[in-house]
Amino acid sequence: MKRIGFLIAGVIFGFTLTFAQEKAAGFSVSEAVHDFGTIYQEDGNVSFEFTVTNTGNAPLELTRVTATCGCTTPDWTKTPIEPGQTGFVKVTYAAKGRPGKFEKTISIYTNVQDAPFTVKIRGEVLSKNTVDMKVKQPELISLDR
Repeated sequence: MKRIGFLIAGVIFGFTLTFAQEKAAGFSVSEAVHDFGTIYQEDGNVSFEFTVTNTGNAPLELTRVTATCGCTTPDWTKTPIEPGQTGFVKVTYAAKGRPGKFEKTISIYTNVQDAPFTVKIRGEVLSKNTVDMKVKQPELISLDR
């Protein structure tokens, strides 16, 4: 009788362990790269919000989000994201005083995997003054024939 009890307990433990291992969070992001296109430094900061979806069957936790430089500031959902629900990673880029093309990488650390998942933002920062000067510059016409 004891053997049957141990056998039943072992089977129950095995099923419990199997189901516990199958519960895992998963995630997907709305897009891997967001292109701001042309932005003007005089307009200040620009932001974009990536949508994060939990595709698993256990809560998803965004444990940490980092950017490649201080000009890019991330904010994110701090509470666990339930299966099938969405959260966000909002990225703000400080364009003022940074003319030229840019591409920044944002690393998203989760309870799903050891390595971070990365997304990117990119664009080109121009000065409205520079653009106005290019438009207003007269075209030179040659009078030599």
